[in-house]
Amino acid sequence: MNLLLDTHLLLWAASEPGCLSDKARDLLLDPANQLVFSSASLWEITIKNALDRPDFKVDSRRLWRMLSVSGYRELSVTGEHAVAVSELPTIHKDPFDRILIAQARVEGLLLLTADKLVAKYGEGVREV
Repeated sequence: MNLLLDTHLLLWAASEPGCLSDKARDLLLDPANQLVFSSASLWEITIKNALDRPDFKVDSRRLWRMLSVSGYRELSVTGEHAVAVSELPTIHKDPFDRILIAQARVEGLLLLTADKLVAKYGEGVREV
């Protein structure tokens, strides 16, 4: 299964695995699953780190390198992803979460999230 991690799950997997639920940990450790991260998550981390958000205190360049050498596949944001955001209901207003949901739907990926609000999008999203 191809799994797109939302930004918080990505951060937890990289630096705070104790924050992951057992369900999330099992999915991430299953060798049958291909783990995917979005360039939008790196953008979000970079921006929120610059704004001194304590939950985003990560060197995004180092994280990017670590994910790449750890076998994660990078998904760039395309125009198709951007326009697919317009098809989403306004359940959640965070633009980073909305682009991740659109990417998952367009690419046929399963977006993993710990965010109950993001999980309300249903199709292509699983709360873990």
